[in-house]
Amino acid sequence: MTDFYAGEKEYFPKIKKINYEGPKSDNPLAFKYYDAEKKVGKKKMKDHLRFAVAYWHSFCADGTDPFGSATHIHPWISGAKTPMDAASNKMDAAFEFITKLGAEFYAFHDRDMAPEGASPAESEKNLFTMTAKAKKLQKATGVKLLWGTANLFSNPRFMNGAATNPEFSVVALAATQVKAAIDATIELGGQGYTFWGGREGYMSLINTDLKKEKDNLARFLIMARDYARKQGFKGAFYIEPKPMEPSKHQYDFDTETVIGFLRYYGLDNDFRLNIEANHAELAGHDFVHELETAAAAGLFGSVDANRGDTMNGWDTDQFPISYYETALAMNAILKAGGFTTGGLNFDAKIRRNSVDLSDLFIAHIGGMDAFAIGLEIANRIASDGVIPNFIKKRYASFSAGDGAKFAKGELDLEQLAKIGTDAGYGNTGITSGKQEYLENVLNGYLLGL
Repeated sequence: MTDFYAGEKEYFPKIKKINYEGPKSDNPLAFKYYDAEKKVGKKKMKDHLRFAVAYWHSFCADGTDPFGSATHIHPWISGAKTPMDAASNKMDAAFEFITKLGAEFYAFHDRDMAPEGASPAESEKNLFTMTAKAKKLQKATGVKLLWGTANLFSNPRFMNGAATNPEFSVVALAATQVKAAIDATIELGGQGYTFWGGREGYMSLINTDLKKEKDNLARFLIMARDYARKQGFKGAFYIEPKPMEPSKHQYDFDTETVIGFLRYYGLDNDFRLNIEANHAELAGHDFVHELETAAAAGLFGSVDANRGDTMNGWDTDQFPISYYETALAMNAILKAGGFTTGGLNFDAKIRRNSVDLSDLFIAHIGGMDAFAIGLEIANRIASDGVIPNFIKKRYASFSAGDGAKFAKGELDLEQLAKIGTDAGYGNTGITSGKQEYLENVLNGYLLGL
């Protein structure tokens, strides 16, 4: 990878390559804990964490919220003569930022990279023009595409959904976007392709045929999968769960819902889950719960790394800062075997009042440091063995004797009931789960004790 990329104009001229300076550094534009080349276990930090920059929040979001207009005036947008000029400038700024930050991946929606044209054909032309530029910049810098996707939620035509829309013409237009986005992802060597059903759900059941919409969504996903495979795409497809907002109820509500959907429609061999921390909170779950649930089903894939505000039931998409949360998350990810095609994509945005160009770097640095600490703690959990060994011992009764027969499916209910009758009540089940002890052990790891 080059030191950093700068096009004809440097958009972050006061910021140079972000380096690791260690915990004692007081430089806000330096890593304190993320040392990309440091080995943790058998892999380097960068290979464990596979950080990706989200094109949309980092270079498109302008601070607009429901109560106010833009506060982030992007230099790559202001002064551009045409939407395509703005898109080209934005890409230069993106690759400058990504290479200065030292991230190895990025992720995008089609409309992030290229503006929508006056027709589907013009929109595709715009996308493929920007794809060609992205391919050159990837080759020049070594930055890779983690995954691509299509924005099937912003345009008013998708107000009633895309693949689940009650109007067939909208479903067909969604297909034009997905086909083009898949083609762009393949051209750029993307390691995955993601579906986020932003409006694939309902606002009210009084006007909704729920079964038809879910059947149509599955049919659409099957068609997209078959097309991509026919084009030679060997990567993973991801579904990103979210319970609501903008819809009242989305069909990819949470991890368990998506697992059931994929298995019901026979999609579980090709699709995995892209878990977002903030979406887990909105569904009433912990981030680690969603990760463990996906891993238990063999369907863990990738992560949108962010956080919500527990005092605010909104998708705030803030940068992750909790070492406790990242430790639990990385512990789950390591237990699942780590990332293959997926990674940690910062689907997070700086706050509306964070208006300095340096704030975008500082936010990513903090998030990368937080997951680096989480990785170190998760590695210590695995290597020390205190927590894994306790869990193994807690379930040891299923590893021998009648417990092992039960686990292997070698007992019927009558046999199992007889074992219970013969054993009697006694003190069966009165064994401490030692939750507080293990929480204290984890806190000790967090403090480096």
